Amino acid sequence: MNQDQLKQAVAKAAVDYIRPKLEAYSIVGVGTGSTANFFIDYLAEIKGDFQGAVASSEATAERLKGHGIPVFDLNEVDSMAVYVDGADESNPELALIKGGGAALTREKIVAAVADEFVCIADSSKWVDCLGQFPLPVEVIPMARSYVARELLKLGGDPVYRQGVLTDNGNVILDVHNMQIDKPIELERAINSIVGVVTNGLFAERSADVLLLGGTDGVKEIRKNQ
Repeated sequence: MNQDQLKQAVAKAAVDYIRPKLEAYSIVGVGTGSTANFFIDYLAEIKGDFQGAVASSEATAERLKGHGIPVFDLNEVDSMAVYVDGADESNPELALIKGGGAALTREKIVAAVADEFVCIADSSKWVDCLGQFPLPVEVIPMARSYVARELLKLGGDPVYRQGVLTDNGNVILDVHNMQIDKPIELERAINSIVGVVTNGLFAERSADVLLLGGTDGVKEIRKNQ
């Protein structure tokens, strides 16, 4: 199986996983990226089983609407049964790096509201220690240089992602060359820098379940398993 086929397999597995949890009034949180796009396509096949979705990006909202799935503003939603999204990396504790698609802030907000966070990924995203994938940090534009200097002090090598603005109108610094042994501590440290909106470590709110696609099928991995 190639990588797209692995992504499709985990996306289909995610729909099968969440379907028994859904009621007519349920709201599904939906992430951003190529694996999430496959999930949306399969989710459309059961759109009669739930009320609608909350999108973590404008691109995701448009794809959902294109399938006829109602999209709600998060401020209109009191509760959310489940949030399904991909990841750029996952470690065995289900702490993640996300944000390759520059939607990390909205993804983190939606994940915080959901009762259950289901991460979907192919086996190339599985690592023992986070940090091989550059860590995205969303930054208010006027603070970019200051934040970069502070990230250097933390041991990283920040690179400005040229030509990219988030849906919130901010910029992204990708932090290279960090071995992230203590994800929660680093997540808090980066978020404490003035000018940082948030960073792509999902450690304090990690995934609850990881559906990991490999050549031998989709494996379900639970937090603290």
